[in-house]
Amino acid sequence: MKKQWYVYILECQDGSYYTGVTNDLDKRMKIHAEGKGSKYVNQKGFKKLLIATPCKNKSDACKAEYQIKKLPKNEKLDWFN
Repeated sequence: MKKQWYVYILECQDGSYYTGVTNDLDKRMKIHAEGKGSKYVNQKGFKKLLIATPCKNKSDACKAEYQIKKLPKNEKLDWFN
């Protein structure tokens, strides 16, 4: 069975955003909360998942992540609309 891929934004304790991709949102958020998901989130501290959207495949999820990361912070959440 193929897993669904997602692009997501989470908020860190300092108010910054982290954008990533995963095929298991619950597991990935648990890993971020444990401080093992990424160096950035480990340093800044995990606060909460803000938004996630399904993508057709891993390639599309990575392309979306790249697009989002190029945006200024105040436009990142708008990308999902």
